[in-house]
Amino acid sequence: MAGVKSLDDLFLTTLKDVYYAERQAQKALPKMAKAAHTPELRDAFMLHKDQTAGQVERLKQVFQAIGKRPQGVTCEAMNGLNAEFEELLEEAKEPSAVRDAGIIACAQAIEHYEIARYGAMLAWAKATGKTEVVELLKATLDEEKQTDAQLNKMANGQVNKAAAKEAA
Repeated sequence: MAGVKSLDDLFLTTLKDVYYAERQAQKALPKMAKAAHTPELRDAFMLHKDQTAGQVERLKQVFQAIGKRPQGVTCEAMNGLNAEFEELLEEAKEPSAVRDAGIIACAQAIEHYEIARYGAMLAWAKATGKTEVVELLKATLDEEKQTDAQLNKMANGQVNKAAAKEAA
C-alpha cells in the first residue's frame, strides 16, 4: 500500500482492492455452482453471482461519488482464496457432500474477507464524511452477511452431517 498517507488514501486503495475481488468472485461463483453436489448449494451460488453483479455496480457508484474512475488493483488475498478453492477441487474430485462442505468453507472464507473489507470501508466512509457512499457500502455489507449466514445454515443443517456420514 505504497503512497497511503491518509484515511482517504486507505479508503481508495481498499476500494480498488475490493473492486478487483468482487470481479474475481463473479468469475468464481459459477465454477463453485458447477462443482457443487447439492442443488440448493448450486442455487445459492448462482443467486450470489447475481448479487455480486449488483455489488460491482454499487462499487462503480462509490467510485463515481468520490470522483474516481472504477479501477481494480490485484488483490492477493482473493487470488489466494480462489487458489484454495481450485486446490480443493483437485483434492476432492468427485462431487459429494464432503466436497460441498469444502466448497462452503472456501466460499465462507471469501465472504468473511469481503465482510471485513466492507466493514472497514463503511467505518472509514463515516469517519471521513463520505455520506453519499455509506448506504451503498452498507447494502453490500448486509448482503455479504446474509450470504454467509445462508452458507452457514446449509453447512450446519445438512451438508456437514451428510459429509460426516460419507466418511464413516
